[in-house]
Amino acid sequence: MVIVAWLAVGGAGGQTFGKLSEVQENDSAAFLPSSAESTAAARAHAEFAPASSVPALLAVEGGAEDLATVQSFVDEVMSAPLEGDPEGRAVGEVTLTGPGGEGPQAIPSEDGEAILVSFAIDAEVFDSQVGEESFAQVFVETMRAAWEEADTGLTGYVTGPAGLVADLTAAFAGIDGILLLVALGVVLVILLIVYRSPVLPFLVLSTSMIALTGAIIAVYALANADVITLNGQSQGIMFILVVGATTDYALLLVARYREELLRTESPYTALATAWKRSLEPIAASAGTVVLGLLVLLLSDLKSNSALGPAGAIGIAASFFAALTLLPALLLIGGKHARGVFWPAMPRYRGDEATATADTVEEVERRSGVWGRVSRGVDRHPRRVWVAAALGLAILAAFLPTFQSGGLGERDVFTQQTDSVSGFELLEEHFDAGATSPMRIITPEESAAEMVEAVSAVEGVETVYVLTPAVAAGAPPGAVEEDPLVIDGRVEVNAITRVAASSSAATDIAAEVRTVAHDVNPGALVGGQAAEALDTRLTSERDLRVILPTILVVILLVLMLLLRSVLAPVLIILANVLSFAATMGLSAIVFNHVFDFPGTDAAVPLLAFVFLVALGVDYSIFLMSRAREESLLHGSREGIRRALAVTGGVITSAGIVLAATFAALGVIPLIFLAQLAFIVAAGVLIDTFVVRSLLIPGLIGDIGRRAWWPSRKIRD
Repeated sequence: MVIVAWLAVGGAGGQTFGKLSEVQENDSAAFLPSSAESTAAARAHAEFAPASSVPALLAVEGGAEDLATVQSFVDEVMSAPLEGDPEGRAVGEVTLTGPGGEGPQAIPSEDGEAILVSFAIDAEVFDSQVGEESFAQVFVETMRAAWEEADTGLTGYVTGPAGLVADLTAAFAGIDGILLLVALGVVLVILLIVYRSPVLPFLVLSTSMIALTGAIIAVYALANADVITLNGQSQGIMFILVVGATTDYALLLVARYREELLRTESPYTALATAWKRSLEPIAASAGTVVLGLLVLLLSDLKSNSALGPAGAIGIAASFFAALTLLPALLLIGGKHARGVFWPAMPRYRGDEATATADTVEEVERRSGVWGRVSRGVDRHPRRVWVAAALGLAILAAFLPTFQSGGLGERDVFTQQTDSVSGFELLEEHFDAGATSPMRIITPEESAAEMVEAVSAVEGVETVYVLTPAVAAGAPPGAVEEDPLVIDGRVEVNAITRVAASSSAATDIAAEVRTVAHDVNPGALVGGQAAEALDTRLTSERDLRVILPTILVVILLVLMLLLRSVLAPVLIILANVLSFAATMGLSAIVFNHVFDFPGTDAAVPLLAFVFLVALGVDYSIFLMSRAREESLLHGSREGIRRALAVTGGVITSAGIVLAATFAALGVIPLIFLAQLAFIVAAGVLIDTFVVRSLLIPGLIGDIGRRAWWPSRKIRD
């Protein structure tokens, strides 16, 4: 009945699987809080220019002699049908015309080495879907295909905001397919090595996939009802979380089940015992991650706050699937259920083979390499934990070199795209910020002073006050007329030399905002670069609020699980040190190996959530077993036994989780590549240093005092 119920969930979720992309929102402006200055500026700008549009830019390498060729292409492409559009619309039908009814015009650069054409797409049309694809993808793919077919002999790129959105959408297209395939393939290889069985790995992976379909049903319903704002990054992270967490929980349960099969003849009894003894650590682990993710609801960035419930739903699905579906699958063979471990089936050794009858030396001998590690830590616990802490502190010393200032929108790719190449061409030959200027909303009386002050900002090329003709699409200065005034305010536009999607433009926006507020404290600075600035500022605010909240939540969970005060505090401090060391290592790799232009503003926060919430899992698995053993054998021998018997399974779980997060690197986005490296490296540090050396050494050195205020545990 359990299997049938989960298969029904899998069937329903499978139908929803490919639909998540339909409810994604990948526009960064949509994730800013309504209180952000750029959001308020956007609302004000809508009053000045209600007929908003999104530009798709054709940037061409060519001189004056090529103008006619480019213009001829433009005139022809206006009648080209949009690829796959069921309405049969042409490019010209979705492109706004100028104030005189003219279509897009080829404009040469001042140096005569490049040509620019701007296609203004109606904003409402731009936000629509064409079948299963976004309109941006369809429009840009049509333009790029038409340019290739035209064979003009010139190099051209479709770029601008439309080109950037299309390339982002294309990058996220791999989330439903290649990301999941790579993650599952890596996990399968690891499980085959761990279990040395052709059967058990597929039971675990089946549990992971069915858990994922269950999570997808709930997340799709929330996103479709606009309860959460889902983007491609959140979807990819949720997929990885479910696969990794389900596998980790399965590894712990199966390891305990195999242990019980050695001393229990009935598979049913063995699994019941293993289930009861695994429930508390798995529940604590899942609860820690769920609560840590839900703390993201405190984030002012909707992308982070949406990841919170989406990830929490995924972890909850993993927890229930691992503790209901997997046990049912393990027992599907009835009295022959040991067959799932074939060919290395655990044999019943008799009732005398109990854990309490074994000496710690016998336990360590059976545990192989982890038995030797356990003995080594026990011989010199203080030397071990001090050396481990010193090594982590050395890596943590590089933390100040971590570049956390954020990325420009065009810097998000790990590979060259048409939109990025186009932006580079524009910056070389044009005022690249002209297509997406900074918009300063200010009282009419301060307009002249505002223009003068903003013009003095380094990196700003042109500043002008919006007039009715310019708002209708005419070039600035083409018609001499009074400024457009609405409710006593005017709009001042500032054009930067660099593209608004670059990180340099974000820094310029910060300076423009400072200057604008000096002129008039009530001024609003908006536009694409200002939105990136607000994203950075909001992320910094989230760090200050969310980091301490997560630490308090996890500390309380650990106290409830371990019935102790000191041990949870030590675990939290160890994991914070591990996080700092991981970020220091990441700074070295990002700055000197990958040469990334910076770090996405959301990376530090998400890295902290995942590393502390997920990294503490391995300490939970170790310490819950240590408490169980310490109640029987005393504190020092208890941690020694726990490290020996859990070493193999926890190491396997850490490697699986690190490998699944590393799979995020197949998506060509710097954000996911950075998060993949940080979490994978951090999990491995937690697995091999914190859980294996630092925590056991500390507990072994402190003794029963680590379990204070409990009096049930002796030295």
